[in-house]
Amino acid sequence: MARQRSFFGRLLRGVLWLVLACVAASVLAVAALRWINPPFTAFMAEAQIAAWTSRDSNYVSRHSWVDLDQISPNLPLAVVASEDQKFPEHWGFDVAAIEKAYALNQHSHKVRGASTISQQVAKNLFLWSGRSYFRKGLEAYFTLLIEGLWPKRRILEVYLNIAEFGYGTYGAEAASQRFFRKPATRLTRGDAAVLAAVLPNPERLSAAAPTRYVQQRREWILGQMQALGGPEMLDEIDAYPNRHR
Repeated sequence: MARQRSFFGRLLRGVLWLVLACVAASVLAVAALRWINPPFTAFMAEAQIAAWTSRDSNYVSRHSWVDLDQISPNLPLAVVASEDQKFPEHWGFDVAAIEKAYALNQHSHKVRGASTISQQVAKNLFLWSGRSYFRKGLEAYFTLLIEGLWPKRRILEVYLNIAEFGYGTYGAEAASQRFFRKPATRLTRGDAAVLAAVLPNPERLSAAAPTRYVQQRREWILGQMQALGGPEMLDEIDAYPNRHR
């Protein structure tokens, strides 16, 4: 009996040390990525492996990192207008949007999400695709780490460099070169709105050949960009009330 207790005691201590090691490693990884630009993400790796496994010859990975000041300010404004208008003020989660999505999902077969830009960075960088409470829990954990350890401008910079804007096309620079044949610094308001319009489903929606739906979203996003006050709204993003670093 004493031996059994000793075994379970050692096992419990081993599990606790493993959990602490995982927490420490995750904190160090997120802290390091505040300054180190990630060469790829978990989502990119998963997509590449899936393409190899299925022998999908149409999949070509395009990704080129550029700093935020090398991206036209029209694009960050467009994605905030389209994806997460409370981005400057929240701490990773838009509670009102989550409650609204939950209410709508109770009466619809089509699941509606309410992920913020911070949540999308967390899951694209570190996690796998799919829906489970365990994965959502990890997403929430990494979101809190990112919000706690990175300034908002860094979150936006990473998002604009890892978001998928087309099948296998990741980041502002690769998307700008592929769809508009110019660097991301030269994206117009219209270009930026089109790229933001395809973000909900970049494998089905195309910035190169916008459908009527994409064009309608583009017009709505342009209106939201104007309502938010233009690119100047993002100039002092980390000085927003209650966001002290």
